[in-house]
Amino acid sequence: MVNRVLVWASGSPRLQRQVTENPIARRVSHRFVAGERLDEALDAAAELNSHEIGAILDLLGEGVTDLAGATHAVEQYEEVTDAIPTRGLDATISIKLSQLGQTVDRAACVANLNEILDRAAGVGVPVEIDMEDSSLVSDTLDLFREAASKHPQTRLAIQAALRRTPLDLETMASLKPRVRLVKGAYAEPVEVALQGKQEIRAQFKFLTDWLFEHGTNPAFGTHDSDLIDYARKAAAQAGKSPKDFEFQLLYGIRRNLQEDLAKHGYRVRVYIPFGSAWYPYLTRRMAERPSNLIFFLRALVGR
Repeated sequence: MVNRVLVWASGSPRLQRQVTENPIARRVSHRFVAGERLDEALDAAAELNSHEIGAILDLLGEGVTDLAGATHAVEQYEEVTDAIPTRGLDATISIKLSQLGQTVDRAACVANLNEILDRAAGVGVPVEIDMEDSSLVSDTLDLFREAASKHPQTRLAIQAALRRTPLDLETMASLKPRVRLVKGAYAEPVEVALQGKQEIRAQFKFLTDWLFEHGTNPAFGTHDSDLIDYARKAAAQAGKSPKDFEFQLLYGIRRNLQEDLAKHGYRVRVYIPFGSAWYPYLTRRMAERPSNLIFFLRALVGR
């Protein structure tokens, strides 16, 4: 129940104004968001790199409403892309197609995506495409297929909670896709997505096995110790070394786990969000882990 309320809250403009205008809430958000400026995100990436942990830089914000907004997003993504090699960082970028105009002008979105992919390839920065809510899944898969034909290093986030995901992956088997497997952080109806924790975990494990058999360089985006242990065992059974896949975790969450995995020889990459549009992201993170909500509330009341 709490999870659903928080997911609803992530889309409430009134609550967003109240929280983002609260100076204490803004300060506490820095536990999970590197900051509003690119240099803050780059500094966070450099600190992680010093612990042999890679980074994923994510510009917060979704769903532009006009092409001017999409153009601005492209400019920001390209600024991030250029900054990574300049700073000598081990980092990728993660992009949202809705920021590139996916729901405004698909042709413009395709052009914007190709521009970013070409720019990133030119400076050796890998690109990951986020998966958004279920209404955008089919088109996102189509755009990924088109992109991967020219830029095979591109990785796509896939949500284990969606009922359609096993079939979606089967349709991409011939591509041996690069996938970031996540549980999924959007409130979806029961006919679209699995609802129970155990059934989502079961599908995550099934898809983990599938990726080791049919995918390329899979990434597992989870803080769930059970799923992490399963991936480690599944990798060994598939004859994969700790360097043949990676774990992806969120900035500010289970930092000890991040460092422990890296010390044991696993590739680890941390998803670093930055930008002014931090409220929807923060509320979804609290919905995923009640302990994050407890931390946030305690900080707000100064305890």
